[in-house]
Amino acid sequence: MDQSLIVFVRVAEKQNFTRAAEELHMTQPAVSQYIQTLERSVGTRLLERSNKYVRLTKAGEIVYHHAQEVIRLHTRMQYLVDELIHTAKGNLSIGASYTYGEYVLPHVIAQMRIQYPLIQPSITIGNTQEIEKLMIHNQLDVGIIEGEFQHDHLHIESFADDRMYIVVPQNHRLAGKSQVDLSELQEDIWILREEGSGTREAAENMFARFRFSPSHMMNFGSTQIIKESVEAGLGISLLSQWVIQKELALGTLKVLDIHNLPVIRKFSFLTPSSTFEMKASTAFLEILRSYNLKR
Repeated sequence: MDQSLIVFVRVAEKQNFTRAAEELHMTQPAVSQYIQTLERSVGTRLLERSNKYVRLTKAGEIVYHHAQEVIRLHTRMQYLVDELIHTAKGNLSIGASYTYGEYVLPHVIAQMRIQYPLIQPSITIGNTQEIEKLMIHNQLDVGIIEGEFQHDHLHIESFADDRMYIVVPQNHRLAGKSQVDLSELQEDIWILREEGSGTREAAENMFARFRFSPSHMMNFGSTQIIKESVEAGLGISLLSQWVIQKELALGTLKVLDIHNLPVIRKFSFLTPSSTFEMKASTAFLEILRSYNLKR
């Protein structure tokens, strides 16, 4: 592994030679020497230096993004070789969409830590589109998304169903009605997730299937905020069964009984389409599948 690439990436991220040297436990002259060696090798300046800042040049941006990939591939190679003879351990980067990531994944991770204490997970939460992009750019080992997705270099597998219900505050005019028609919710304020979210996609698919168009919509970037807003009486929403369990038990949210609902979608995980799979990934995916079979 070329040490100059590691040094260069750290300087680019810290935008400072001194801070990079401290983090790498090196002297500042040594850091400067590594950068000069890399620049000579590439044939151009990679960093703009001044007394106030260190910034990437255009060539530096290209080298930075490719250096990140080289470092990641080298790290993955070391893991794969090590895991041929050792048990599941090491770092595991997991990305998950908001619904699964915030309401289910913590329980899965807790179970994994009991069975595989040497695995060190790091968690990234984002909407489905964001997790897909991170997987495409090899920045995650496993991605958990809502709905379907196709990519030549990624494997996708559905592992659990998710039931989604229309929820209203406890004092909503239709909360106690035995059967509700979706058209009765025409004038309500629908509080939905942002574009790119799997939950937003599920709501839009439901609207299209019922040929229903809400008169009023609000977009929020967090499932928790949507849930709090519905409880406060601001509007109504379509939310996952995983999200509303506590509120239904407390009675602060109510599910409407509507024909042809709930909406059923799939949770799926994404992994690289590779012959080799880290033991840490394999162990996590086994727990992921078995945990949801118990639910």
